Amino acid sequence: MTRVIFACVHNAGRSQMAAAFFNALADPDRARAVSAGTEPAARVHPEVVDVMREVGVELTRATPQRLTDALVRDARLLVTMGCGESCPLVPGVERADWDLADPKGQPLERVRQIRDDIRDRVAALVRAREWQRGAS
Repeated sequence: MTRVIFACVHNAGRSQMAAAFFNALADPDRARAVSAGTEPAARVHPEVVDVMREVGVELTRATPQRLTDALVRDARLLVTMGCGESCPLVPGVERADWDLADPKGQPLERVRQIRDDIRDRVAALVRAREWQRGAS
């Protein structure tokens, strides 16, 4: 099984949304995602919880966690979203960077746009790697 890490600064918005979408779309026997941040917040941003609930994803109980070398070491892919140089470079772990705005404090319409962009990127990643549910 492949492990994917989605990372942003606070692990309270972008990376939480990406991991949730990934785990909903990917076959859990093929790939699973976790999210983490370089400076984790105390909780997921309320506006992120609200817009994810609109699409049937509940993040109320999600807890931001620190991105550590140990967490990344077991991963195959690290997708960063705004943590730049503070995200670790781990030999043998593929890295991609998605340039996405931080949803913190944004109006709900803007957070929805960020959410939809993340959902589209995650869906494309899952399809490209053939990790989708029901794929043979």
